[in-house]
Amino acid sequence: MPYPDLKRARLGDRLQDPLLVMEVQQRSFGVDKECTVLTLGNASGSIDSAPFWGADQAQLAGVERGHVAQVIGEVGHYRGRRQLSITSIRVLPRDSVDRRQLLPSVGETDSYWKKLDEWRQGIAGRRLRRTLDLFFEDAEFRQRFEECPASVSGHHSALGGLLKHVCEVAHIARAIGKTCKADRDLLLAGALLHDIGKIESYSWDGIFAHTDRGRLLGHVVLGSLMLDRRVAQEPAPPCSGEGLTILHHLILSHHGQLEFGAAVSPMTLEAEILHYADNASAKAASMADAITDPENFNGEEPMSARGIWQLDRRRAYRGSVDWCE
Repeated sequence: MPYPDLKRARLGDRLQDPLLVMEVQQRSFGVDKECTVLTLGNASGSIDSAPFWGADQAQLAGVERGHVAQVIGEVGHYRGRRQLSITSIRVLPRDSVDRRQLLPSVGETDSYWKKLDEWRQGIAGRRLRRTLDLFFEDAEFRQRFEECPASVSGHHSALGGLLKHVCEVAHIARAIGKTCKADRDLLLAGALLHDIGKIESYSWDGIFAHTDRGRLLGHVVLGSLMLDRRVAQEPAPPCSGEGLTILHHLILSHHGQLEFGAAVSPMTLEAEILHYADNASAKAASMADAITDPENFNGEEPMSARGIWQLDRRRAYRGSVDWCE
């Protein structure tokens, strides 16, 4: 069944649809001034509810983050932002709606796999190729890698987002590597492996969220541990200890700086390129999302109404020029 486009719902539109409860926030504005606000979503985006005040909060009994609820309401606005004024909300049985239908998705993934597998098969170094095969020839790993989002609320936050992001990083890294005369096969290996820890760091059954291991260790460390663990399982390790250390370095340094989550700073040409390729994919995707989200703009104004958190609170400009005039 078609679901409403929450990003483009207009003022006065009436919604009567199953929505995913993404957040349940308790807010206080002083003594006896407490309210509850829901963030509701589907594959198109999300929208906050109008606050539930006082006795009206009883309507939310049993409504929890991750539930699917049948919601009836009307789109309104407050201080320039749209919100959903809810007249009825009812939690639906767990299996009545496929939650994945309510989550954003990149769509078909065959083209991403085709390109990555083509590149992978072209790697000249037998040991490097065999090391990657430990993951990318494993059906269970491929399924989880294909489903995983690249973030829970930022860039490529969608089912399949990790695979799309990795393909972008590989494209960018290989292009820079050709210009800088870096090892393009090693760059491809780094692109493929740099975010593998996200399949243990994130969960996507119901809503995108961090796992306990993800919060405690982070995807950078988890990725390095996954590589170490998988190579150690082989009776005959596919790569040398020095080679394994280089791959660990690519994973552990890809965030560039320690304050941004890197375990170490990049110390090789390939690690430096991988860091900037990763950043380029993430930042470009965030900008593309920002300029296509009408919530960030007042009507047809080309400049965003405010700074956007995904862009480090910078504003975005969506104006265009017809260069063919």
